[in-house]
Amino acid sequence: MDRLETRELVYFVAVAEELHFSRAAERLGIAQPPLSRAVSRLERRMEVRLLERTSRHVELTAAGSVFLDECRRLLQGLDAAVHRTQRAVRPSRLVLAVRPGTGSGLFAQVLRSHDGAEPELVFTNDGAGALRDGTADVALLCTDSDDLTDLQTAEVAESYAVALLPRDHRLARRAVVTIAELRREPAYQEQCPPMGLDEILDRVALGRLVTVVGSAAADCLTREVVAVPVTDLPPTTLALGWLSQTSRPEIVSFARTVQRIAADREGTRLLSGLAL
Repeated sequence: MDRLETRELVYFVAVAEELHFSRAAERLGIAQPPLSRAVSRLERRMEVRLLERTSRHVELTAAGSVFLDECRRLLQGLDAAVHRTQRAVRPSRLVLAVRPGTGSGLFAQVLRSHDGAEPELVFTNDGAGALRDGTADVALLCTDSDDLTDLQTAEVAESYAVALLPRDHRLARRAVVTIAELRREPAYQEQCPPMGLDEILDRVALGRLVTVVGSAAADCLTREVVAVPVTDLPPTTLALGWLSQTSRPEIVSFARTVQRIAADREGTRLLSGLAL
């Protein structure tokens, strides 16, 4: 059969997500009859039933569920290709994705000493996703938790787990704490909330939150918050990552600069105080 058109994928995704032709047509800004005809024509061309539909109900078939996932992936890939192509006209300027509050001290030093054009920073909790959708050229990643498939990486340093506690908390005067001790605290949250570091620190200072973050947070603490090392959690390896197919000399040069500065910093101060 002839190759499918992007428009057909967009139409199907709208119907599959809404499970309602009228709502899908409204979302797309078109009339319902041509949308219904387009989806029916798509099924005929593929020789696969994608939707079970009656006058009152629309439901994905097993094949439709598979096709929905594939359409989303293809459309995301197309968007990423457009983003990367648009940035190709200014290849010397890198876009760097970092987690809020992570690596601020290191990257401040890198930006002062890097010979190339100063990178543009994008703050996100999904650095790998930013690489794949074309939002960023390089990302600071955690090798034990981020999906590194199809990525090139350069290890930078290790980040150690620290507990954020109010300064007047009974555990704040301890040299170290354990996860078992933290779990007995009413305000403890196993997963750090998905919010900016400033808001996290405010919640800790108010006694509303106790949580564990990377040692990067040590340089961003307020006077009301203390970071105490957690002894029974392993360190996390931090690495710069980039898509293999978009590797450029300036990316490799930037990664080497970060590695060199991180090694110098590690050699001059205790790792628990490293601003990374």
